[in-house]
Amino acid sequence: MSVPDYMQCAEDHQTVLVVVQPVGIVPEDQFFRIYKRIASVAQVSIRDSQRNLYIRYRHHYLPENNDWGDFQTHRKVVGLICVTTCGSGKEWPQTSERFHGQKEVFGATLYDSRLLVFGLQGEIAEQQRTDVAFYPSYDDCPDVEKKVEDFVESIFIVLESKRLDRATDKSGDKIPLLCVPFEKKDFVGLDTDSRHYKKRCQGRMRKHVGDLCLQAGMLQDALVHYHMAVELLRSVNDFLWLGAALEGLCSASVIFHYPGGTAGKAAGRNPSAAQGQAADAGKRHRPGALTTNGISADTSSEIGRAKNCLSPEDIIEKYKEAISYYGKYKNAGVIELEACVKAVRVLAIQKRAMEASEFLQNAVYINLGQLSEEEKIQRYSILSELYYLIGFHRKSAFFKRVAAMQCVAPTIPEPGWRACYKLLLETLPGYSLSLDPKDFSKGAHRGWAAVQMRLLHELVYASRRMGNPGLSVRHLSFLLQTMLDFLSDQEKKEVTQSLENYTSKCPGGMEVITLPDGLRLHPVPFTKLPIVRSVKLLDLPVSLRPHKQKGLMENSMSTKSPFIYSPIIMHNRGEERNKKIGGLFKWPFPMCCPLPNSPVQGLLTSGVEFESLPAALSLPAESGLYPVTLVGVPRTAGNITVNGYHTSVFGVTSDCLLDSLTSVRTSGCLVEVIPSLPRLQLSTSLPRSAHPLQPSKEELSSSVSVQLFNGETQQLTITLENIGSEDLETLEITSKISNTKERLFGEFLIRLDFSGGENLLQDLMTVNGISVTGLPISSPLRQVLKPRAETRPPEGCWAGDRGQGLCGSMLEAVMTFKYSGGAGKVEGYYRDLTLGLHVDVEPSVFFTRVSTLPATSTRQCHLLLDVFNSTEHELTVSAQNNQDLVLHASECQRMAIQVDKFDFDTLPQPDQETVRYTSLKLLEEERLHAQASMINSTLGITWDIISFGEASVEGVLNQLVLDHLQLAPLQWDVMVNGKPCDCDIIADCKVGDAVPLEVKLTNRSKNTVGPFALTVVPFQDYQNGVQNYDLQDAVTFIGSNTFYIDTVNPSEESLCLGALLFLYSGDFYLNIKFQDDSVGKEPGAGQGKELPLSWFGLPSIHIRAQEAPMEAGA
Repeated sequence: MSVPDYMQCAEDHQTVLVVVQPVGIVPEDQFFRIYKRIASVAQVSIRDSQRNLYIRYRHHYLPENNDWGDFQTHRKVVGLICVTTCGSGKEWPQTSERFHGQKEVFGATLYDSRLLVFGLQGEIAEQQRTDVAFYPSYDDCPDVEKKVEDFVESIFIVLESKRLDRATDKSGDKIPLLCVPFEKKDFVGLDTDSRHYKKRCQGRMRKHVGDLCLQAGMLQDALVHYHMAVELLRSVNDFLWLGAALEGLCSASVIFHYPGGTAGKAAGRNPSAAQGQAADAGKRHRPGALTTNGISADTSSEIGRAKNCLSPEDIIEKYKEAISYYGKYKNAGVIELEACVKAVRVLAIQKRAMEASEFLQNAVYINLGQLSEEEKIQRYSILSELYYLIGFHRKSAFFKRVAAMQCVAPTIPEPGWRACYKLLLETLPGYSLSLDPKDFSKGAHRGWAAVQMRLLHELVYASRRMGNPGLSVRHLSFLLQTMLDFLSDQEKKEVTQSLENYTSKCPGGMEVITLPDGLRLHPVPFTKLPIVRSVKLLDLPVSLRPHKQKGLMENSMSTKSPFIYSPIIMHNRGEERNKKIGGLFKWPFPMCCPLPNSPVQGLLTSGVEFESLPAALSLPAESGLYPVTLVGVPRTAGNITVNGYHTSVFGVTSDCLLDSLTSVRTSGCLVEVIPSLPRLQLSTSLPRSAHPLQPSKEELSSSVSVQLFNGETQQLTITLENIGSEDLETLEITSKISNTKERLFGEFLIRLDFSGGENLLQDLMTVNGISVTGLPISSPLRQVLKPRAETRPPEGCWAGDRGQGLCGSMLEAVMTFKYSGGAGKVEGYYRDLTLGLHVDVEPSVFFTRVSTLPATSTRQCHLLLDVFNSTEHELTVSAQNNQDLVLHASECQRMAIQVDKFDFDTLPQPDQETVRYTSLKLLEEERLHAQASMINSTLGITWDIISFGEASVEGVLNQLVLDHLQLAPLQWDVMVNGKPCDCDIIADCKVGDAVPLEVKLTNRSKNTVGPFALTVVPFQDYQNGVQNYDLQDAVTFIGSNTFYIDTVNPSEESLCLGALLFLYSGDFYLNIKFQDDSVGKEPGAGQGKELPLSWFGLPSIHIRAQEAPMEAGA
């Protein structure tokens, strides 16, 4: 016997073997359909008996195995059922002959046989025969099972008769010697009359009768016969049959202890308790019972069985002994192997895995001679299943893999790569390997990585030999993704090169591959090629960022953090068509070879329509963190969830989800997409700034820089162009100066001139660029001097400069263009452009000292300015109605400017509410600033170097100078002879003519003044320090020389009229003295307490009296 039956188990010893074979031409599907119906009759309850007969069916059985039927009767073919197709009566003789020929193959051992004929009708089919059954077709055969039961009962009758014949054999010394095929030649010439020979015959016959009793359902008798056979055979050292007797004893004990069976098919022996009467063992014990505590109605027989039955531990010991005896015989290798298999199945029930592994290890080394490749594959497959049965999963996978390799052995003409691939897939669980990439992201690696990589390589090779390159790409991608950490640098290169070769013929994708057996291979995204370390959702550029109108901002929306990971917080960053959603990915590439031409093809999103813009990068080997920005444009309003990114590496496209990245703690980011807004593009006439604004913390759309001298003005042209698809409906322009420690005098950004741009919005709506021109940028940094000695020379940086002086400084400002339109405006959104202005200020002109001198007119004065040139160039200083002053580098000169006094009361006054809520200090600073601005505009001081600029005296003015420059609230106008007298004007008159004198008082103060008394006193000035007031003979008044002015209300006038008569020619001066009658004091005595003396400054009156010309003929 050369072919073992690996499916045998201990309970097969109680079965009878029936072979079912086709005769003639029978469709394979129809044959197995009938075979399954026949095999369903696996147990038959014998009528008029409490015994059951168990049947084992085979559709293929080697005749040489039948020769071992005397050694173990369950190997003997005792029944034959043939299935044939016969279409007509002419075919019947040939069919009958074939049936008889098939019976002759097993004729020596057959108890009975049957022929099932399908398709034959007519006279022949109507004949009543016990060994033949006729059926019209394969579909019309309702009583096949009944025919088989009758056939089995006939077999039982023969079996029972043979058992009785052997058990009651009284021939004594004439007992035949039962032999196995290889023993017949060994017993030729033996002394058949020896006692040893007789015991051998008796022992073998006892063992044979035990087999028959076990098949006939008499378990107690079988145990008795097996025990007797063991004693007899042990005494004569008949080891082969002793092993068989021990194995029979073990099988009977297993049947007693485990009525449910050991082959994993509980229904194989007792399919139904309702089918006749169940077997005694089924009544006695629960399935899998390990003890004999079940008592049947037949107490005496139960006690007898329990006494002769082996315990579960003894069963294994007897199996070991039997196998050791089998091992003494080279030709009994199949018997030994099958015994090992049976013992393993029993141990699996007993959960004794380690002892079972010893039996299997012994089975591995049993030599069965020259086995075919198919038999080797079957042997290794069964070993794998048995190891799996006892829980040795890795050992099971090992033998399964050996079987897979045997399928493609070099000695096979046509290697079975599909069978090899199928068996390799079955080994995966044993090596803790799953083809689902998600199982490798749940913690530490499980299993032996080296073995797993070898197995994956074998899967790749097998799938390629199968002609399925897509399958090879999937397995190789899985190997690279899951085993990357265990691959050496050289292995990484080899795997990536192989993957590129495969994908050049069949690119890898994200589709699920379904195998013919239903196994689904999930896609393998390359989340480790490259490895993403961090993911941030980037905000839009500041020029594209939408904002919610104040009062419309949703309370639940966060707008302060541009990088938020959590998808719970909604981000107001989206906008249809005109915005881009960006994600910043930082990844290192852990490969020893570079990753060239690897396009990161975009973002994976869900929600509204989204266009992902492709990006490409090439990472060097072993690179550090490499930032990559992925962007896209939504096409409709709504919500978008960024779920991951899409890559193509080594020809394999991957959809990498954020929740599958172990180093990233986010599963997606929710972005709100708002309706469309216009999009303005800004350009300027100045160069772009190389550095951002330092004091400003806000983000700027653009920034420009310029270098100016202090006081210089630069023209800036700003061009706005609507490059979006929505019309511009609103535009608001504001500006502010950044925080600075410098004190600013004057305006930094003076004005916005929209000359020529009246149709600004219309121009922008038509997508035409418009210019905002006439925007002067000045650098009004002024010095503030502390009081110092007049003799202190200017050198270096002035001590009174506040941070700038001669050392230069800088100014920064931000202009904001807020605009909206389209559907976004309806929802309350807008955009803004911010332009940063950076001005580096270089020092130009400084005023080191300022003072005043009175002028000849009471409404004028002289302003004296010490001007210092702090530049390295020659400088020209100019003022209105004044000569230019040329200063060399670091030179200081004095400039005198005659100016009209200023009426500061005309400046706008703060309202009551402002005065109420503003500090006095601030109000005073604003008042002084307004006064200084008026003075600067009047002086118009400018300088000219290589450029043109303005200079201001604001920082050096003090209160005394301001008082001198201020126009008095009481304005006095004196008219002599109808002409005003002021500014060294000389009034001419004739001697002897009356000279009218008018004095007009205008009250510009806020209070009522008066009454006053004005006394006119004439005198002569000899220009040598001597003044003559004794002029009664030279000047006389027509009327009184004293004028009385009553109270004068604010903004009212009072006029006094008088006349003088000059009696002599000469230069005369009039001195007008005041007396404030409201306090009754002289002006010089106490007038200052009520009204300042500066209020009573009347112009000096100079009158020249000339002799009248003589008339002709007088």
